Amino acid sequence: MFSYSNNGITVASIMDDRRATIEGMYPIKIRVTYNRTRKYYSTGKTLSKDDWEKLPETKSKKLLEIRSDIQNSFDKVKEAIQQLEYEDNFSLENLNTQLGKAINNTLNMAFQAKIESLLKENRIGSYNYYKDTLKSIEEFAGKHIPFDYVTIAWLNKFEKHLHSTNRNYTTIGMRCRAIRAIMNDALSMSIIKEKQYPFGHGKYEIPTGQGRKLALTLQQIKMLVNYKNGSEAIEHYRDLWFFSYLCNGINFADLLTLKYSNIQNGELYFIRAKTINTAKIKKEICALVTPEMQAIIDRWGNQNKKPDAYIFNFLKGDETPMQIKTRIRDVISNCNRCLRKIGKAIGIEGLSTYTAS
Repeated sequence: MFSYSNNGITVASIMDDRRATIEGMYPIKIRVTYNRTRKYYSTGKTLSKDDWEKLPETKSKKLLEIRSDIQNSFDKVKEAIQQLEYEDNFSLENLNTQLGKAINNTLNMAFQAKIESLLKENRIGSYNYYKDTLKSIEEFAGKHIPFDYVTIAWLNKFEKHLHSTNRNYTTIGMRCRAIRAIMNDALSMSIIKEKQYPFGHGKYEIPTGQGRKLALTLQQIKMLVNYKNGSEAIEHYRDLWFFSYLCNGINFADLLTLKYSNIQNGELYFIRAKTINTAKIKKEICALVTPEMQAIIDRWGNQNKKPDAYIFNFLKGDETPMQIKTRIRDVISNCNRCLRKIGKAIGIEGLSTYTAS
């Protein structure tokens, strides 16, 4: 019904009649053909064969609305192709990224497009967040999950599945929020209708973790900071924890990427990495470099004190964003392991890098 062709790229709206739904309906898709390879993008619409035949000349209000929605999906694909042609950068892989968030056959494909987009933007934290969620989804429901499968009942079953595999409710909430973000995109691009959207009051409500944040007394902090057992690693990670505590609870991702240039006139300035790509106004955090913090820098800090050198010598400066993220995860894991050992020795359960914030 709708078609476009240029530079060997052909786009058409088609009825995928390979498999009917229970109601005898067939999905309407946007097919892109290039170099004899085809990609299909969902419009979120299904029709009977009779209605599909009637669609070009229909006067039915219902069918006119469906036709308009199909054209909107077609136009989005066409516009993405024309943009890539203009940039002389067309490929089916780049088209997937350009369409990005949700114009795809399945929830899986939408996640994959999002993951690829985040990787290109070097947003490694978000990349891992969506990648881990996709892994959990596919463990639960496989590698081909149509958008209309994601219902209130499906989400409840997914929650029970995660709980049965010992995920806590904080993790479950994170996984479901990632799904909600993809479904929000699908809704905004008319891939699903409002009545198909499964989140919200009276529908599926994302659980909130009730994790307990450990509040330490000054006496407990003193015991922790003074703890020694002859292990340099224990003392190193103990001091990193204390530095984080003194530095307004700076998280370890920000702590390990601090550079000497962040210190100015005895104060430490930084912007939380977590907010750099999301916050419209970048709030700079300032912390006084106390004598205790300076002593930790003197003991464990990088001997290269050039402005662009990292204060703590866990990163060298030539790592990729992915390598930086992996290294930070390793340091946090090692620190938590040491903190648990200290906690066991001094009688405090639940010590972790989180308790410094």
